[in-house]
Amino acid sequence: MLQRSITDWFSAHARELPWRSPNRTPWGVLVSEIMLQQTPVVRVLPRWQEWLDRWPTPAALAAEPAGEAVRAWGRLGYPRRALRLHAAASKIVADYDGVVPGTVEELKSLPGIGDYTAAAVAAFAFGRKATVVDTNIRRVEARLFSGTALPAPSLSAAEMALAEAVLPEAVSDSVDWNAAVMELGALICTARSPQCQECPVRTECAWIAAGEPEPNYQPKGQPWAGTDRQLRGAVMAVLRAAEAPTPWEVFFRPAVQLDQAELSLPLKHLHALESEPSRLENILEGLLKDGLAERSEAGLALPR
Repeated sequence: MLQRSITDWFSAHARELPWRSPNRTPWGVLVSEIMLQQTPVVRVLPRWQEWLDRWPTPAALAAEPAGEAVRAWGRLGYPRRALRLHAAASKIVADYDGVVPGTVEELKSLPGIGDYTAAAVAAFAFGRKATVVDTNIRRVEARLFSGTALPAPSLSAAEMALAEAVLPEAVSDSVDWNAAVMELGALICTARSPQCQECPVRTECAWIAAGEPEPNYQPKGQPWAGTDRQLRGAVMAVLRAAEAPTPWEVFFRPAVQLDQAELSLPLKHLHALESEPSRLENILEGLLKDGLAERSEAGLALPR
């Protein structure tokens, strides 16, 4: 049976990841799911462990300022995720006595937790039956069942219906299936270089049967150099490294005009980008609007 072939492959080849270990906690699974959004496992692993060592429970995180979550987020990218985790921890403490809730609907009540994350935590932390649909699962099911090289650019109702239809009926089997298909997409059925000869269901794959047709669109990568994302990341690095508020004007002054005491590596990097002042000001204002920074008479700092 197709489903058994994939789950048996998973049993033999799954990576040993700490958020899959028998002693995992629901909080650890929740943290991993937020960190893994648009971020490779190899970058998440050390940060996840540092995070759980420092904040092993939602209450431990909620007891500290949101800015500390942003600081500890480091260079994982998309730092608003750190704010969402802090907000979720605070709500877990306030509304659920510090215990991560276990149903999809309860999880969706937490700040920043959408359909995918709620389903993933319900399945992987609590062993509940839930339809988990991430990028890897979408790609595997598009090739295996629909015969297309890639899923549509955005999740469709038809894809959700397919994912629900192929989800095993038994609860434990459904959890195994979600994890196995996700891992198959991450390791074998990859977007750019699928290892079809290693796939446990290659003889049943509709895409292979159709002659491996090319995708009908080319996925766009996310550029970094010269973008607002790069500049925003450089500013965040300055704020994370600073022990006190950074005066507003320091962000704009060329490095050669700064005292040596102010020449931290993050600040050197920021000035080396030679951004237009108006663009840099827009970045700073955006960070304030997003709650990733606060401004006082002393300057700009991470949120309290």
